[in-house]
Amino acid sequence: MKEIRHLSLWLSLFIVCCLTACRSEQVPVGDRPVVVVSIEPLRYFTEQIAGDRMRVVTMVPGGSSPETYEPSPQQLVDLDNSVAYFRVGTLGFEQTWMAKFVDNAPGLKVYDTSEGIEPVREERRHTVRMVTVTDPHTWTSPGGARVIARNICRALCELDSAGTPDYRRRLDSLTARIDSVDGVVRRILADVRHRSFLVYHPAFGHFARDYGLRQISIESEGREPTPAQLRRLVSRCRSEQVEVVLVQKEYDPSAVSQIARDVGARVATVDPLAYDWPGEMTRVAYEIAHGKK
Repeated sequence: MKEIRHLSLWLSLFIVCCLTACRSEQVPVGDRPVVVVSIEPLRYFTEQIAGDRMRVVTMVPGGSSPETYEPSPQQLVDLDNSVAYFRVGTLGFEQTWMAKFVDNAPGLKVYDTSEGIEPVREERRHTVRMVTVTDPHTWTSPGGARVIARNICRALCELDSAGTPDYRRRLDSLTARIDSVDGVVRRILADVRHRSFLVYHPAFGHFARDYGLRQISIESEGREPTPAQLRRLVSRCRSEQVEVVLVQKEYDPSAVSQIARDVGARVATVDPLAYDWPGEMTRVAYEIAHGKK
């Protein structure tokens, strides 16, 4: 399977080279410069700051996993028409494809929107040993969102200095909105007695750190738990009185139904990759706060 995937990657790049070679010049997309971002939450932040001065395009469509997504040949061609790429930082998709993006479009400016965010590191089991893993889901907390917004504003000002006053004004507006979400989430979680929650894919380490919660994950490094690990997981969840299991939209909720029954918890579907970042952060807090209700 690994060999097939590598063949698919190189085939896509070959098609891109053929398509770009056939063009005598770049084709402008409308009258606005195009910025490509990795995921929908980044599109939300970028559009709030860019306004109508930039057109923002998402590389990983909604419902797809940013850990494994492979861009289409046309997406790679479109990337060549963009002025910049805004990456989250270290998503699996970005680590696999970023060097290829730059090779295909040497003039592409790439910005790491998570620069300056304090990393969240967790000990996770990798086959027979424990490894330290850095959580790449930096946007899943208002603290990370503030830094991401500032980095996006700085990049836009560099790309389009004439728009600097507009970008800074919109950054202030977005920051106020992020602060408002932060306040709402804190109020929702204020009276939560049981601070642990179970999640299928560990995407909420930053959220948990910001709000004094404990994230327990079923999946570790893309692997399902062994029977022995599963027994320990269920025991821990019972001990910490876990009441809710969060499952991301791109995963099948039935995969956790038995674990939820063993733990005595409710299953709730959330979507950290949604464009509606304010609404989704509030929903995650609500699901954790309401536990079994």
